[in-house]
Amino acid sequence: MVYKSKTQKTYLLTPVALFISGVLSPFAFADDTPLEVIEVHGHAQNKHLALGSSESLLSDLGVDFSAAGGVSNLPILNGLMGDRIKVLVDGADVTAACANHMNPPLSYISANQITSYNVVAGVSPVSAGGDNIAGVISVNSISPQYSDSNELGWHSGYVSAKYSSVDNGRKLGVGARLASDTFSLNYQGSFSDADSYEDGNGDVVLDTLYRAQNHSLTAAMRDDKQQLVIKLTHQKIPYQGFANQYMDMTDNTSYGAIAQYKRSFENSELEGQVNWHSVKHEMGFFSQEKTGMMLMKTDAQHISTQLKWRIALDKNSSILLAQEYYNYSIDDWWPGIEGSTMMGPDDYVNVNNGKRERIAAFAEFEGQVNTKLWLNAGVRIESINTHVGEVQSYNDGMSMTDMDDMSDMGSMKSMTMSDTSTDNTIAAQNFNAGDRDKTDTIVDANLLINYQITNYDELQFGLARKNRAPNLYERYSWGVSTMATTMIGWYGDGNGYIGNPDLDVETAHTISATYIKQAKDDGWRLSTNVWYTDVSDYIDADIVRSFNSYDLDNTARNIFQFTNVDAILYGAKIDLTANIYESKQLGNWQLHANVTNTRGKRDDTNQPLYQIKPLQTQLGISQQIGRFENALSWQWVDTKSRVDNNRFENQTDSYSLVNLSSKATWDSLTLSTEVSNVFDEYYQLPLGGVSIAALKQDSSNGFEQLAGQGRSFNVSVSYAF
Repeated sequence: MVYKSKTQKTYLLTPVALFISGVLSPFAFADDTPLEVIEVHGHAQNKHLALGSSESLLSDLGVDFSAAGGVSNLPILNGLMGDRIKVLVDGADVTAACANHMNPPLSYISANQITSYNVVAGVSPVSAGGDNIAGVISVNSISPQYSDSNELGWHSGYVSAKYSSVDNGRKLGVGARLASDTFSLNYQGSFSDADSYEDGNGDVVLDTLYRAQNHSLTAAMRDDKQQLVIKLTHQKIPYQGFANQYMDMTDNTSYGAIAQYKRSFENSELEGQVNWHSVKHEMGFFSQEKTGMMLMKTDAQHISTQLKWRIALDKNSSILLAQEYYNYSIDDWWPGIEGSTMMGPDDYVNVNNGKRERIAAFAEFEGQVNTKLWLNAGVRIESINTHVGEVQSYNDGMSMTDMDDMSDMGSMKSMTMSDTSTDNTIAAQNFNAGDRDKTDTIVDANLLINYQITNYDELQFGLARKNRAPNLYERYSWGVSTMATTMIGWYGDGNGYIGNPDLDVETAHTISATYIKQAKDDGWRLSTNVWYTDVSDYIDADIVRSFNSYDLDNTARNIFQFTNVDAILYGAKIDLTANIYESKQLGNWQLHANVTNTRGKRDDTNQPLYQIKPLQTQLGISQQIGRFENALSWQWVDTKSRVDNNRFENQTDSYSLVNLSSKATWDSLTLSTEVSNVFDEYYQLPLGGVSIAALKQDSSNGFEQLAGQGRSFNVSVSYAF
């Protein structure tokens, strides 16, 4: 993972090292520069060329993504996906408010709004975030900048635009800042619009089109000891296709507010934050690329507070004490369709007044023990309560002659005897009669050690116990019919899922070790990392029954119920950065290379876990000469042969992609050109799931794996003023 610091030196860091570099930096919120963090790009005006989703930024830090919508792909760390990763946006914890996770946290911020970002995989400190077993992704857009004048005036602004040929994608980013020496006001906006993209064969990958916009307004005030920041956000996504889901997003409208307060004392620092986020989400159908009549609606709200107090023990060590509170509420219902005997006359209540409340406290020590040894150790305790109200089915039952109405949902053409609404009616009655309230108490702990062997060798060691309580859909998705179950799940596999109120907390024990070696002249840096995670009560799924909506050999799917099993994941990473050539005529040349391999399996059956990316390598050469930056990269991904057969996970062939880019900067103007997938190679995404949109257009090919993007010519321009 490579980043450029403010001094433009290039480093290669593991996730533990990234965290260490952040916590050892001075706390300087009242300064003109933000806390020491990983910059999106080396130059302020260049970062605004990163438009659209944050995926391209985080991929450089070792984050993989499970395919979803154009701005809503789900991150994967060390083989673990979804809620197992804690994603914080400006310190706020936002939960996906959708049975298919169509609105995950990263979808609420665009790349041009991000000023800094950090990834800590596996062994993350307790202060980074709780309620996760995979690690923490933190993105930040709050970095107030002030001027030297006591009068409020213009500070800076930018306009950026990007076009990509593969999907006729148009992206726009704008920003403007007013500032004085004590006040800062900043607006950031982004607009994205794209058609469905083409694969390497020139065929349209159906239902991958989208349109989205994000806006934020941030005001900050400071004096020499304290700072107050208030940020307001708004998002509007009128539509977004999800090729590997049975339905699409037809609206996502959200509003949010964050208030941050920081104050420094003689030997301590106080930080408080209040977060509020509200979203109205709708699923349905909006194009001829995937049609249907069904409608699903979700209203959700998040309220959270954090209070942190860092006390200096001496100039090299401190203790952090904190208390956090999170309250997530959601209503999820499917409006009845007029005239439908199956999906009416009543609304189907999927989650009624759902609540997920977390109360946490933690203590963490960090310090430079001596000139060679740095240490971070912490303990976190959380109480997590989940509960929901009573639910209802569409109706009290249906006769077998009513089953032709299955076509209303836009995906099923036939139905088994067990698929009547009577099944859902009985399931709702049983669910309402059962226990729908559960409280879990969990304890996280971590130990991080950084030992400087010599000036050019260092060893990092991490050990952690981490926990995650089930989300509301894993516990309380009660429907049992094929239609109801296939509306649940964020895996993109075409299967159906039933919740389990008796699910236990996932508990992961992870050990990680990293060795870093660098040249005496800083000419190269090599990092090797190995990690091992043992998960007790991993939330997987067991088969309840099968179904086949198209009565073909290649269209069978399964219905699962979430269950706890034990699982093991492990892997290794190698990263290299080296300066390979430098001259006045040809500029500075640098090599970047990495290899990553991940494995995961269930303990009881040795069955591979779902969506584990196969061996992959990346090799890149970059050149910087004067105002120009050029790069050539090659990525190779191995054949995916270790698959989850229960989920009918497809195997994928190996592939390689070549990308070429060039960027030129003239004072305030930056122009970037890129050719991605230069040789227009056809490949299937190992983490892409299946194309349900293609299945509905032509069922003869069954559930084919989602294909990746073909060759694209991209051009970007940014003007800073």
